[in-house]
Amino acid sequence: MRIAGILAASTLCFGTHLAAQEAGTAENFPSKPVHIIVPFPPGGGVDTIIRAVAAGLDTKWGQRVVVENKLGAASVIGAQAVAGAPADGYTLLATINQTVTSNRFLFKNLPYDPDKDFAPVSLMTSSDQMLLVNAKVPVNSLRDLVEQAPAKNPPFAFGSFGNGSQPHLLYETLKHNKGIDLIHVPYKGVAPMLTGLAGGEIQFGVGSANVAGPLIEAGRIRPIAIAGEHRSPVFPDVPTTTEAGYPDLQAQVWYALFAPGGTPRPIVGKISEDVADILKNPEFIAQYLAPRGLNLVAGGPDALAEAIQKDVRLTQAMVQAAGVKPE
Repeated sequence: MRIAGILAASTLCFGTHLAAQEAGTAENFPSKPVHIIVPFPPGGGVDTIIRAVAAGLDTKWGQRVVVENKLGAASVIGAQAVAGAPADGYTLLATINQTVTSNRFLFKNLPYDPDKDFAPVSLMTSSDQMLLVNAKVPVNSLRDLVEQAPAKNPPFAFGSFGNGSQPHLLYETLKHNKGIDLIHVPYKGVAPMLTGLAGGEIQFGVGSANVAGPLIEAGRIRPIAIAGEHRSPVFPDVPTTTEAGYPDLQAQVWYALFAPGGTPRPIVGKISEDVADILKNPEFIAQYLAPRGLNLVAGGPDALAEAIQKDVRLTQAMVQAAGVKPE
């Protein structure tokens, strides 16, 4: 009888442990290295922030957190790699809104479902985009750009992070609404685009205070407008697009963390809470966020899901105004 009782108790414990595993308990997570995929080149805004977050997670978890850049095809390659990974929390995606918002309007055969293949984890930071100009170009405002564009031959060129990215949509919307001609030059990420802008390959671009700040301070590029509702605390003298008379030009970039779709909620919750703890640390804010003009959000899965829904609506309106067709 006693042996039978022990066996029954053992079976119950094993069953409980197995059920906990199947339910995706976060009690022992992580028990091995975690990989975070960034679908853009090194040195960009989300790459810089997630590497700092990863260093904090490495210490907090006692496990290696490896950041890997898988770039190409407007973030599709890296995103696809995460979408197809096991839904166990050990492979994550750190990216910007484009991956789950505008890409759905730009690709006829997007190899992932932005709503089903990813589990929102953390809405880390946000920042309004700035419209930028090469320092040698005599354009100091959006009005200057619109007035000078008709006489420019060849036309002014603007850079983007790829077809349908926020810079592309912003300038195409401006072209459409003002009837001017501008040439689109796509790059493979924000860092290469800003390098081309600073070097004079293109005359205009878009970037957040985070990634564009050093080049602005060096006098190589200038901001002419903030594509949002509020001025930047880092560049308070730069007017918003609404103040400049172009309220239709709106673009916010946010940095977010995703897991593969189907990742157990307890694991998603643990990652989200631990990431928020790192982001909210005053030293982290002072070193990585404030100098880059990034707004701390540290929102959880629900906040990220809401941000996606809002951004999809705004992006769809700009896609239609710009006449961008899926390829």
